[in-house]
Amino acid sequence: MQKLLYITANPKPVDQSFGLSVGEAFIKEYEQHNKNDQIIRLDLYNTNIPYIDTDVFSGWGKLQTGSAFEELSNEEKNKVSAINTLTDQFISADKYVFVTPLWNFSFPPKMKAYIDTICIAGKTFKYTSEGPVGLLENKKAVHIQARGGIYSEGPAKELEFGDRYLRTVLNFIGITNIQSIFVEGMAQMANEAENIKEKAIEQAKIAAKDFAKEAVQV
Repeated sequence: MQKLLYITANPKPVDQSFGLSVGEAFIKEYEQHNKNDQIIRLDLYNTNIPYIDTDVFSGWGKLQTGSAFEELSNEEKNKVSAINTLTDQFISADKYVFVTPLWNFSFPPKMKAYIDTICIAGKTFKYTSEGPVGLLENKKAVHIQARGGIYSEGPAKELEFGDRYLRTVLNFIGITNIQSIFVEGMAQMANEAENIKEKAIEQAKIAAKDFAKEAVQV
C-alpha cells in the first residue's frame, strides 16, 4: 500500500473549477486501479498554513540554540508545530497530485506558503560541500493546472511560472518523476471550454492508470 497526497489550491467548489474537475476525475480513475492505496486530501484553502514570519524565525532560532519546545511563546509553538506537521505529512507520502489554477502567471499564494513548509533543510533537502541535495527520491508527482489562455506554446509560454516553479521545487527536494496535465484556453475560447475540459479529463484518466503503478526503486 502506498500513500498519495492530493493537494489542491483553489477556493472554488469542484463544479466551478476546470482544474478541480480534472483532478477529481484523475483521483477516481486512480482509485479504480489501486484500491488499496491511502489517499489523503489536503485542501490548502481549508488548512492552517503559517507564513514564515517573525514568530517562525524566532521559534526556529530558539530551538537551534538549545531551547526546549516548551520555552517557545504560544505563537511560536503554534506556527512551528503546524509547519512541522505539514512537512512530515509531505515526507510520509509516496506520490503527490497538485491541482492549481494559473493566477497572474503563477499560482495562488496559499500554494507558495505551502511550498515554504516543504522546503526544509535537514528534512527534504540537505546542504553538502557540493551544494544542496534533495532527500525525497523514488517518489513521483503530477501537476494538474488550469489556464484561461494558451501558455503551452507561442509567446505566452514564457509567461507561465506556476508549473515551472513547482517542477523546480520538486526537483530541488529530490522528486524528478513529474508529469503535468494542462487544461488551457477556456477563457480564450469560451465556446470550446467544455470540450477542452473533457479532453483534459480523458488525458487525466490515462495518466492516472500509469500513476497507480508503484514507483520503481533504484
